[in-house]
Amino acid sequence: MGLADLWGHHWAEILLIASLLTMWSLPAAVQLTFDANPLTTIQSEKDVVLSMLGTPRGPQTHRRFRELLARPTIAISQDTATEQRENLTFCCSTQDADVTIHWVFNDLPLVFHERMQLSTDGKTLTILTVQREDSGTYKCEAQAFHQVRSSAPTFLTVNYGPDPFEIKLESGVSRGEVVEVIEGSTVTFSVETQSHPPPAYTWFLPYDSIPPPTMSSFTIQAVSREHEGTYRCLVSNGATHLLRLGALTVRVLETLTKPHIVPPSLNLVENASSVALTCQTPHEGAGVWLLRGQALLPSDHLVLSADNRSLVIHGLRRDDTGPYECEVWNWGSRARSEPFRLTMSYGPDRVDITSGSAPGVVGTVEVELNSSLTLRCRAESQPGAEFRWTLEQSTAMHAGQVLIIRALTWEHQGIYGCTASNPLTQLARSASVRVRVVGPQSSLSAGAIGGIAIGILALIALSAGLGCFLCIRNARRFSREKAEDSIQEAATPTSEEEPHAESCSNWLSPMYANLPKPQGQVGVKKKEPPSVTPGNDSHGPRKPSPEVTLDPLVPTLPKGNAESHYEVLVNPERNIYGQINPSV
Repeated sequence: MGLADLWGHHWAEILLIASLLTMWSLPAAVQLTFDANPLTTIQSEKDVVLSMLGTPRGPQTHRRFRELLARPTIAISQDTATEQRENLTFCCSTQDADVTIHWVFNDLPLVFHERMQLSTDGKTLTILTVQREDSGTYKCEAQAFHQVRSSAPTFLTVNYGPDPFEIKLESGVSRGEVVEVIEGSTVTFSVETQSHPPPAYTWFLPYDSIPPPTMSSFTIQAVSREHEGTYRCLVSNGATHLLRLGALTVRVLETLTKPHIVPPSLNLVENASSVALTCQTPHEGAGVWLLRGQALLPSDHLVLSADNRSLVIHGLRRDDTGPYECEVWNWGSRARSEPFRLTMSYGPDRVDITSGSAPGVVGTVEVELNSSLTLRCRAESQPGAEFRWTLEQSTAMHAGQVLIIRALTWEHQGIYGCTASNPLTQLARSASVRVRVVGPQSSLSAGAIGGIAIGILALIALSAGLGCFLCIRNARRFSREKAEDSIQEAATPTSEEEPHAESCSNWLSPMYANLPKPQGQVGVKKKEPPSVTPGNDSHGPRKPSPEVTLDPLVPTLPKGNAESHYEVLVNPERNIYGQINPSV
C-alpha cells in the first residue's frame, strides 16, 4: 500500500474517532489536547479508540500502521511448456509475515481445477499436465490488514498442435470421400488447424503444372479434368515436433451438353407396334425422362431401363406421340434434349360427308337443277387418308377429298360413296350420301326415263334384226325357186318365146361368174313362173317351165352337166355371184 493509501486509512480513522467523540461525552481526564503535530494527534486518537475498543496497545500494533507491505515476487519452474507433456510450479515470495497469498490469472482471480495443487501457506502453485488453456499471465498478491501488494506478472507459454484437420474445398459438393467440382469453375483449397507456434504447410498435388504451395490455402482458376485426383497437405509444428497429414479426392464434372433422343427406324402403327427411345449423351450422371414437360411415371405401358437411358413404349396408342424429353444433370448443371415427337400411323376413323360450307354431316342432299354441288369427305388419319368418290350403278370414279359438280343434271342423281384409305395402316372406311335433283321435269323419274329409252332402243334393234332375218329367208326361198325354174327351162326345149319379165323383177336378173358381162347384153327371156298359192310350199309340183331363150351373145350351156348349173343371185348387186348347189 502506498503513502496515499496510508493517509486515506488515517483520515478514515480520524473521522471514526470524531463521530465517537460527538456521540459520547468523555470525562475530563480523557479530554483531548491538540497540538501542532498532526501525527502525534492521530496517534493519541488511535490510542484512545483502541483503549475504548479494548485493543491492547503496544509497539507491534503501532508498527502495523506505520510500515508498508513489501512487494512479493513470483518464480516459475519454466516459462514455456509443451501441452500434455510437462508440469509447472509457481512460487510466491514475500518479506512480510502474517500475510495472505492470493493468485491472479489474466487479471482475474485464479479459478482452481483438478490439475492444480496449492501449498498450505498458499505460496506454491503446481499445474499438472499443462494444457493450452493454462497459457497466460500469472501474479501473486500479499494481503495484510487493509494492505495488498501484487507481484510483477509472469507469462506462461504453452506450445501445442497442430490439431487434426480436414482440407476444405470451396465451390465443391461432397459425395462421401470425394468432392465434386464443375469444370471451368474457380476452387480454393484451405486448411484450418490449431497450433502454437503457427505450423508449416506442405502441399502434395496430383499434377506438376504448378509448384506445391506452402500456405494454408491456394486457389485454382478454371479447374479442368487434369486437376482431378487426391490432394494432400502436411502440417508440422517445430516446437511440439508434431505432424498432421490431411487428404482430399477431387472429381471434376464436365459441363453438360444437350442429350439427344435416338428415334426409331421403323414405321409405327397404332396398337400394332412397340418402340424404344434412347437418351444419347456422353456424360455420366443421373437421367430423367419427361412427357409433355412433366416427369414421366413408369408403368406397364411405359417401361424405363435400369439406368434410365432407354424408354420402351408397349402397344402404341394415339396419345403416345409426345413430346418426349430426356434430361441429364449433376449438382452443378443440367441439360435437356430437344422435344421429340413420335410419328405414328393410325386411322382412318369414321368417314363424314359434308355439303358446301355447312359443317354438319349430311345423309341426303337436295340440289336445284343446273346448280353446283360441292361434297367434302373427311376422316381422321395419319398420314392423311386417300379419298375416292363413286356413283351407284356407274363405273365413273373421282379421286380427291372434294367432289364438285358444276351444273347438275338429272343424271347426277343417285347415291355417292366416299372411301377413305390409309396405305400404311392398310385400313379403309366409307360413307355415302344421296343426291336428289329438284326442278321442272316430267312425271317420270330419271330412272323411268332411262328405262323407257333403253326399252325403245332394244325394241328397234329387235325389229331390225327380225326384219333382216325375214328378208334374208324370203330372198333365199325365191332364189331357190328361180334356180329350179331355170334348170327346168334349160332341160325342156321350146320354140315359143316367153314374154320378158316385168320390170319389178329386174334386180333379180342372173349373172354368171364364169362369163364377162357383154356389151349391150339382153336379159334372159323366160315365161312367168306359176303363181304360188298362199300356204303351199315352194317346193311343191309346178307346171313345166317354157324353154328360156338366151341372148345370142350368151353361149348355150350343155344339157345334163350338173357342174354348169348356177344359182340365180338373190342380191341385186350384179358383181356378186354364187355357185349352184348340185344337190338342188
